[in-house]
Amino acid sequence: MHGHHDMGHTVAGWTGSALVFVGFTTSGVSMCAAWAPGIWLGAAVVLGGALATWLLHLAGWGKPSGPRPADQWDWRVKDATHHPDCLGCRLAARPRTLDGARRELTAAQSAD
Repeated sequence: MHGHHDMGHTVAGWTGSALVFVGFTTSGVSMCAAWAPGIWLGAAVVLGGALATWLLHLAGWGKPSGPRPADQWDWRVKDATHHPDCLGCRLAARPRTLDGARRELTAAQSAD
């Protein structure tokens, strides 16, 4: 159906999806039960899922979209590449290019 293409299943993606599902379910059930603290609890779990996804992505357990070699398709493979167009990486103040990362590392080493 999707051809020979990686669909981007990652530890970060599955963890975030599961936490957000639990959060929305908690909020929905709490809304039906008219339990206001449960709505806020569910919202907190949703935000926690977003934060967990971002942190796992920064730790190498998330991959950018797009084609990758078949040996990197497994969800247990950590991503060691740099994501120059990734919003999550930019929010973490990572340099946009690999050369920029090397320059920052060289500058930090020479400052020591």
